[in-house]
Amino acid sequence: MTKSKKPRKQRRAVYSAPLHRKRKMISSHLSSKYLEDAKRYYPRSAVVRKGDTVKVVRGTFDGHMGKVESVDTRSMRITIDGATVAKADGTQIAAKIHPSNVIITKLDLSDPKRKRKFEELSKE
Repeated sequence: MTKSKKPRKQRRAVYSAPLHRKRKMISSHLSSKYLEDAKRYYPRSAVVRKGDTVKVVRGTFDGHMGKVESVDTRSMRITIDGATVAKADGTQIAAKIHPSNVIITKLDLSDPKRKRKFEELSKE
């Protein structure tokens, strides 16, 4: 993004990045158990998509597992089913979680392009 080492400039580069670059920044590590069960080579991390099963490892919802309901590219946050926050009037809304605070426990390979990509990576 930027050649600078200054945190202020690093943060600014992330916030002001175009959406096609932010999309790739919404990635998380794959769980080690999933990698062992797959019995093939997968990359260490992958872009989080709707339908992936994730486990929250940091924050208020630590230990919560669920499917990704939505991915917000603009704010770089994901929502997980079952992770909700109460509003002042008592209604529940989905909590927005940063993808670095989750690990992917199961990939959604229903998309043929994504499945082909991971198959190609496992052959190499």
